[in-house]
Amino acid sequence: MKRILPEFEHRAQPLITPRQFLVRLANSGILALGIIAVSLFIGMLGYHMLEGLSWIDAFLNAAMLLGGMGPVNPPISFGGKLFAGLYSLYCGLVVILVAGIILAPIAHRILHRFHMEPPSS
Repeated sequence: MKRILPEFEHRAQPLITPRQFLVRLANSGILALGIIAVSLFIGMLGYHMLEGLSWIDAFLNAAMLLGGMGPVNPPISFGGKLFAGLYSLYCGLVVILVAGIILAPIAHRILHRFHMEPPSS
C-alpha cells in the first residue's frame, strides 16, 4: 500500500533532486486539494440536508466557512445552528492542516539543507 504522506529523507542522506522535490510538492498539493474537496462536500451536504438550502447556496456557505469568511445565509433551525458551529470549528482546523501539508516539503528541504554534513575535502 502506498503511503499517503511522503517519507522524508534523513539528514545524513543527500537532498533529493529538484524534479523529485516538485513531485513531492505536487503530491502534497493533491492531498491538500482532496482534503478541501471532502470538507467542502461535508459542508454542502450538511447545509443542504439540515437547512434545506439549494446545492449552490450550500456550496457558497461551505466555501465561505472554509475560506474563513463566515456563512452567507445564517442558520435557522437548531440542527443547522449546531452544524454551522461545529463545521466552522472543523474548518479552522482544516485550514491549519492544509497549510501544514503544503508547507511541510518546503520547510523540510530548507531545514535539511542547513543540517547536511559539509562535503569532505
